[in-house]
Amino acid sequence: MFIQEVCFLWGRKKQKKIRKRGNNNTVDVNINLIFNLILDFHNGPPFFFQQDYFTDENRVLRKDPQQDYHLEYAMENSTHTILAFSRELHTCDANDKSITESTVRVIWAYHHKDMGEAGQNYHGLNRGTKSLRLLNPEKEEVLSASLPYFDLTNKDVPVPDKDTTYWCQMFKIPVQHEKHHVTKVEPLIQKGHENLVHHILLYQCSSNLNDSVLDYGHECYHPNMPDSFLTCETVIFAWAIGGEGFTYPPHVGLSIGTAADPQFVLMEVHYDNPSYTEGLIDNSGLRLIYTPVLRKYDAGVIEAGLWVSLFHNIPPGMPEFVSEGHCTLECLEEALGAERPAGIRVFAVLLHAHLAGRAIRMRHFHNGKEQKLLAYDDEFDFNFQEFQYLKEERTILPGDNLITECHYSTVDRIRMTWGGLSTRNEMCLSYLLYYPRINLTRCASIPDIMEQLQFIGVKEIYRPVRTWPFIIKSPKQYKNLSFMDAMNKFQWSRSKGLSYNELVLKLPVNVRCSKTDNAEWSIQGMTALPPEIERPYKTEPVICSSSSPLHCSLFFTLLFIVHVTASTIGNIGPFV
Repeated sequence: MFIQEVCFLWGRKKQKKIRKRGNNNTVDVNINLIFNLILDFHNGPPFFFQQDYFTDENRVLRKDPQQDYHLEYAMENSTHTILAFSRELHTCDANDKSITESTVRVIWAYHHKDMGEAGQNYHGLNRGTKSLRLLNPEKEEVLSASLPYFDLTNKDVPVPDKDTTYWCQMFKIPVQHEKHHVTKVEPLIQKGHENLVHHILLYQCSSNLNDSVLDYGHECYHPNMPDSFLTCETVIFAWAIGGEGFTYPPHVGLSIGTAADPQFVLMEVHYDNPSYTEGLIDNSGLRLIYTPVLRKYDAGVIEAGLWVSLFHNIPPGMPEFVSEGHCTLECLEEALGAERPAGIRVFAVLLHAHLAGRAIRMRHFHNGKEQKLLAYDDEFDFNFQEFQYLKEERTILPGDNLITECHYSTVDRIRMTWGGLSTRNEMCLSYLLYYPRINLTRCASIPDIMEQLQFIGVKEIYRPVRTWPFIIKSPKQYKNLSFMDAMNKFQWSRSKGLSYNELVLKLPVNVRCSKTDNAEWSIQGMTALPPEIERPYKTEPVICSSSSPLHCSLFFTLLFIVHVTASTIGNIGPFV
């Protein structure tokens, strides 16, 4: 799975190109989509020409016989360079990469001298990168600077020198006795800790708590964690690394201030410290901007996908492995049928996985018939996770199915990858922002573990189960091993991994169907069969006209602005 990158290189003669790259390292395979823009200021008035290039497996520039990029506007002064260019989303050119709603990594680079006769100068350290979704529709609205806000931030949290820490802190919502709507949530990440703070979840807690729970924070999921933390199960907001502030649509807001709204919230911060750095102190958190001018609907969040569990596992050495988490027909039938028979409207989705994740799709079925994907990212970047605003709100009805489909690569791993909290473990989750709010907070599943163990030859486990992970009784080669040790002992190969994947996708699943305040719908804990669906998912084909290679109708324009110091640029002027 590759992430397309857009690269800008320039001196006084400017050059821009697009290339394709892997998740971590540049790859030497059919790097494509080079757009070459050169602007010359040497002799007389500035002029430019543009060319569409691609690279071969040796990264040698080749002129594309089909020219698809078009310069729309260009301007430069002593401090800034501005370029606007356009191309079709689907050029129907084998040397080009389609622009979709998936993640695109934009990289830039420049050199302070002109291109010489030998070609471009190497940019050295003058370069950078940013992942983004070029087609994610903007929902930003102008908010009054006078709107009130409150911050939920940690206070001098000592981050341990271990790879993964989840820190929990209880807060009391300061707005009381009158309903307000939160209209925007912004991350407050301590400067220098942008790669340390991986994600932040905000949970609603039991309304029966008192102010004594506010005295201290504690490591989450720890045996000595305060009991009050266990009452906080309902996610009301989620932020992940690379994401920016989230603005609710004009007709929706997060309700605070009423008896049904959160009075106490738990903020869970995931610290990712793979280098085991010592002495880190963090003060990150969230800012919530709110208004007394009420919106029409109250927003809710549903956590869907795979319940985070060791029952979710991925064999080593697999270039492709697919896991599915089911928000089942049975759960949605019961919860929506009781709370909102007319359905709920989803307006944004956050897709979440860890380091092995390569692609995530949220599949939607109505009356057994597959609908258009609810959300997807076929170029998933672990370091760039944010809510995707839906171009059109989607109605979810009783009897629908939602499947979070996650694609992983474990080619660089020699042991099993387990579902869990660490970034070296895996997750497969979707967070759905919707309205109107109902009493459904989690709609997920976990696959049956015993049939997974039967695949590797396990015949019997010790019962009753008194330890976790539980211990295997027979056969002899696994006797007295935990099921994790047995899975790691098994001699995995790619062919066995593929067979195992086919089995897991057909296994019965345990339904997770939760309300607020740790309550459960009656379907909770029951077993259901996954629906019969088409695998793999077939994307809609791009239809090209035989008479015109540029028949595809959608068009894309990118405005590129660069700030460069005057000493770097030299004597330059505006151009068009």
